[in-house]
Amino acid sequence: MKRRTWLLSAAGAAGALIVGWGALPPRSRTGSGRLWPPAEDQVALNGWIKITADGSVVLAMARSEMGQGVHTALPMLVAEELDVPLSRVHLEQAGADSIYGNVAMLVAGLPFHPFELEERQFKVKAGEWVVGKLARELGLNATGGSSSVADAWLVLRTAAATARASLLGAASLQWRLPVAEFTVSNGVISHPSGKSAHYGELARFAAATPPGSVTLKAREDWKVIGRNAARKDIPAKVDGTARFGLDVRLPGMLYAAIRLCPMLGGAPGSIDVNAALAMPGVERLVRMPPYAGSTAGFAVVGKSWWQCQQAAQAVPVDWRQRPAGALDSRQIARELEAALQGEDGFTFYEKGSVAQVEAGAARKLEALYRAPYLAHAALEPMNCTAQVRDGKVFLWVPTQVPQMGAAIAARVAGVAVEDVSVTVTLLGGGFGRRLEVDYIAQAVRVALECGGRPVQLIWSREEDTTHDFYRPMHVARLVAAVDAQGRPVSLRIRSAGDAISPRWLERGVPMLAGPVDTPDKTTAEGLFDLPYGFAHQHMSHVATRKSVPVGFWRSVGHSHNAFFSECFIDELALAVQQDPLALRRQLLRDAPRYLAVLELAAKQSGWGGKLPTGRARGIALHESFGSIVAQVVEVSLLDGRPRVHRVVCAIDCGTVVNPGIVAQQMESAVVFALTAALYGKVDIHDGVVQQKNFPDYPMLLLAQAPLVETHLVASTRPPGGVGEPGVPPLAPAVANAVFALTGTRLRSLPLVL
Repeated sequence: MKRRTWLLSAAGAAGALIVGWGALPPRSRTGSGRLWPPAEDQVALNGWIKITADGSVVLAMARSEMGQGVHTALPMLVAEELDVPLSRVHLEQAGADSIYGNVAMLVAGLPFHPFELEERQFKVKAGEWVVGKLARELGLNATGGSSSVADAWLVLRTAAATARASLLGAASLQWRLPVAEFTVSNGVISHPSGKSAHYGELARFAAATPPGSVTLKAREDWKVIGRNAARKDIPAKVDGTARFGLDVRLPGMLYAAIRLCPMLGGAPGSIDVNAALAMPGVERLVRMPPYAGSTAGFAVVGKSWWQCQQAAQAVPVDWRQRPAGALDSRQIARELEAALQGEDGFTFYEKGSVAQVEAGAARKLEALYRAPYLAHAALEPMNCTAQVRDGKVFLWVPTQVPQMGAAIAARVAGVAVEDVSVTVTLLGGGFGRRLEVDYIAQAVRVALECGGRPVQLIWSREEDTTHDFYRPMHVARLVAAVDAQGRPVSLRIRSAGDAISPRWLERGVPMLAGPVDTPDKTTAEGLFDLPYGFAHQHMSHVATRKSVPVGFWRSVGHSHNAFFSECFIDELALAVQQDPLALRRQLLRDAPRYLAVLELAAKQSGWGGKLPTGRARGIALHESFGSIVAQVVEVSLLDGRPRVHRVVCAIDCGTVVNPGIVAQQMESAVVFALTAALYGKVDIHDGVVQQKNFPDYPMLLLAQAPLVETHLVASTRPPGGVGEPGVPPLAPAVANAVFALTGTRLRSLPLVL
């Protein structure tokens, strides 16, 4: 973001001034030519901003709304720089041009070389060309990595400021008055002489007016950024007019239910097609190959989804499955623990001489931690509506990666990617599951058999749970050395588990041929970049490649690595006879930003104060996606299980665009993380996922939800992430509280006494 350059080019008298943004490298400087076209009563001033005849603003929305508030936060940036009410900023889906590509998503989630964290630099062997190809050929308008606001911070403000400069320039030329004498309020440009015009009256002239000098508003002049604003997506969600993927209705639309092989990696053999076709409402059965990392199966197509679902479950199938026992989560756990003993692995960070310090230590503390496979369990099951007609493909889909969806659709249908149209609906939860494109490929495959009619493919909850791209199972061994004075002097962490990014690239990026073999920073993130001041550190990871499909899960590697490290810090505090907060203070003496967050959480929670009998507090601190979060939880036991009553969150996420959205995301993260901490576990026996639906993969109930308090650290830094950073500290804070309450150290998730 610090090295962005801004390129301007005029696009003729009738049209727009196209503003193309390029990060060097890798984003294309010139764009792919897929910017939005001019429309009647709308004038495009650049690739992001259009002005309507009544003076309203239309923003090209390149990110998906899945409850995180991005359809409010991003318009706030534009409203600020253009001085228009937020209510007059409207959204239109962005095209596939590379100027909309999400650079921060690439940096946050993928293993490219090099990447930087604060003053440290960790070099990973990776293909930089992959980044360039993703940016140039796909655009990769991805919603993930808590990157939407961070990536748009300069881009959208500059786009809006550029449009404002052109509008002011147009007024200056028309009225022959200096720009310095103008004022702008609510989208109206005024002069003391009495001349005034709203943006719509100046837009066409502004489109042919060079913007001249473009200056962003000074922080002290902000009227929108930093203040609470009502969510733009809430009214439609309340009155039922919001359109999620499952709400799409098209003339002549068919429905499809899918049934995949119960054993991961299996496939259907013979299918009694006639039995399916004989059932009410059924029109056809379509075999489904293993698209984009999915398991093979078949889909039943008909007049209603329920009729198709009943037929899909009833039809006799001879499944061609792997040998029994080929895939077992218990065996995988043993293999991962064995991998910690070997010499293989990639060292992400080292400092000092850990081996030498350990050899001379007065005492060593060692612990093994474990985290299971987890499903995403988004409330809206996987779905996609597809239509193939006249050599073109049309998609209506809740997705986090519309360009990848278009690419897989083009491949399945045998058309050019330019012949694929993608309409992104609202997402009923994403959490990384909708960074995959398997369900899109399946919908297109079915649509090819439907004679030009649209078809809506919907997964059942059982298919969703048993054929997810799971958070990988991981284990970690942590070793700390303590000197003769009782001071922690070294920390060694060695972890093992599947890498996500290489496999995601292989199944989602059609230009890649063959496997991607590169270290993946998501495996060790949150371990190699700890803020604690150990003089000697060694952080490594053994990347495995099991046959279980794995994918990005909310906060990715941070989600389990924070559990490993923050629980171990508490263990270390006990070993050196210090309060957990006091030891963290000591280890953070050279990290003031982290210490400030920790101190705020401790103060607001009343750390050290008296609690009701049967309750205890636990604390944890973690940085992820550019933001630092500390959480203090209050826990009791109910029927032998941890019961969390209160969670106090402190967060430094840089500049806050909308405080209300930050608080909402902290609450969301706590509920999501607490569900996983108390219940989350996917077991695989003989290649079959054992959990099927919410009765055996439960969610946190409303009555179990704790009180969540959010406190913001004031900052002038650019925005960091918000959607994911609240997840990692929760599980270790709860585990630490359980230890304080019971004296039992839980080193495996979920937390079961």
